[in-house]
Amino acid sequence: MVGIAGSIVGSMCNRSDEAGLFAVTGPHRTLSSLAVVAALAVGLVACKPENKFMPPPPAEINVGIPLQQEVAPFEVLTGNTVAFATVDLVARVEGFLTAQSYVDGSVVKKGDLLFTIEQTMYKAKVKEAQAQLDGAKASLVQAEAEFTRQETLLRQNVSAQNTFDTAKAKRDNARANVENAEGNLTIAQTNLSYTTVEAPFDGIVSKHLVSVGELVGASTATKLATIVRMDPMYVTFNMSEQDVLQIRQNLKERRLDVEELSKIPLTIGLMNEDGFPHQGFFNYVSPEIDATTGTILVRGLFNNPTRNLIPGFFVRVKVPKGLGATASLLVPNRAIAEDQAGKYLLIVNKDNVVEQARITTGQLLPGGLRVIATGLKADDRVVLSTNSRAIPGGKVVPKLITIAATPDGTTK
Repeated sequence: MVGIAGSIVGSMCNRSDEAGLFAVTGPHRTLSSLAVVAALAVGLVACKPENKFMPPPPAEINVGIPLQQEVAPFEVLTGNTVAFATVDLVARVEGFLTAQSYVDGSVVKKGDLLFTIEQTMYKAKVKEAQAQLDGAKASLVQAEAEFTRQETLLRQNVSAQNTFDTAKAKRDNARANVENAEGNLTIAQTNLSYTTVEAPFDGIVSKHLVSVGELVGASTATKLATIVRMDPMYVTFNMSEQDVLQIRQNLKERRLDVEELSKIPLTIGLMNEDGFPHQGFFNYVSPEIDATTGTILVRGLFNNPTRNLIPGFFVRVKVPKGLGATASLLVPNRAIAEDQAGKYLLIVNKDNVVEQARITTGQLLPGGLRVIATGLKADDRVVLSTNSRAIPGGKVVPKLITIAATPDGTTK
């Protein structure tokens, strides 16, 4: 009976009319029939379809055609801001400090009064020198009159030669006394002018170093404060010998004079700023390379009317390495990967299979675009997705998007 049931089960796994198989005919349900049904039920449990592997569909990834753009070659270096001028304000004459006419750290204009030293003695010296000058001038008038008279008498043979010579000597001595008195007056007036310390240029004055009432200039010049000119502002940085040679090669060994150098744009950015928002130009290039560091000192000049730049800032300097721009291929910097063999990009070929392309990179542009120097073609489809679904050798469904720089300098 069980054998018969087994054969029936075998046939059931190949039939679709399961309802007919389970129908039990006859007026009576005997124990034998129930046994057959039980055997059939056990057999049907073991009757299942065969499992087959179904691979997942190819992943959809974003790809983009490299952006073609004219790019001027440049290098990003680190530099420092340096004040255009820094001057120590000193007391050049001796006396007690009688007044401070500015607030520490304030902005002043050229010629503004900053400090005053007691003037009584120096004003008296000016009066004394002026009086001596007036007396010398009076003596000169008398001596010149006597000389003229003796000269006339000598021509008339009335006066002797020695008398004329004496009159001439007195006149010359009186002239010398006048010149000496004028010099003393100038010295006295100069010393009086030193009793007021004025701003030599527009700038910011530091805190005072000497308080009102202190004696200054007693033995040496006493430093009172420091004034710093912050507009314009210098930026100094060092370029390597290799960079200098590369620039010369780009310029076809052409030498630029100072006037041409000042027309080359130079841009900088502070460490917390995006890009290089501050515009300036080259101002100076050292005539020699420092043998100890192998670098050359370069200086730029930047307008700083709002005084956002202060001396001592670290800045990023965008230094052009040529006068012209060249056609370049750009991709988002985030699409570049690197391993022990170097940098590479993932690209999708014509069969929609991912491949690895070894590249060399150029400078990083504002907005996150990177220049690809070698290893990439203009029509390559570059993988832009960063979700690791693009694997070399795997097939994908590419979704083409546009690589472009938006007005705010970011990429989309």
